[in-house]
Amino acid sequence: MTELINVINSFQELDYETEEAVKKYFILEKFRKDEFIIGEGKICKKIYFIKSGAIRRFSLEDGIEVTKWIYTDNQFVTSLSSFFEQKPSFESFQTCEETIVYSLLYSDELTLLEYPLFSKFHIKQLRLYLSKINEFHHLFRVMNAQEKYIYLLESFPQIILKAKLKHIASLIGVSQETLSRIRSSIN
Repeated sequence: MTELINVINSFQELDYETEEAVKKYFILEKFRKDEFIIGEGKICKKIYFIKSGAIRRFSLEDGIEVTKWIYTDNQFVTSLSSFFEQKPSFESFQTCEETIVYSLLYSDELTLLEYPLFSKFHIKQLRLYLSKINEFHHLFRVMNAQEKYIYLLESFPQIILKAKLKHIASLIGVSQETLSRIRSSIN
């Protein structure tokens, strides 16, 4: 729970009461490798904080799995529109390795939002994440495959360490063979 509290405190310092509420409502869960934690077409009932492990977000496009992102240690994960609007998810989330998370039910998140300091954390976190998502989509649209790989290598090395090559290739929009050539040219 220390990791979760530290990340929250890095956005907004919590008081004792709010910290105890966070400890009460976030529940430790363990998932096996390749286990689905959020399925396409299902309503996402939880938000997850990764204590250790990795989770891949993907969708099916013309019958092919397209990786959208890979989350690693100390990151929050959820199907945003499904969780916040309680509607079916258009994407799936699957563990890349054995993964330990702290999960928070939708109803418990609403309870925690009654705590002013948790609410402040939530707003600060969402603002940063939305900004980073916007930046990421802009950068990835204008970069070539090698630049995308270098960006991941420099900015998100855990993805390179934890994800399968086929998922990294899908994320940057190339074949595994092309990714292998890119990796060789960098080394």
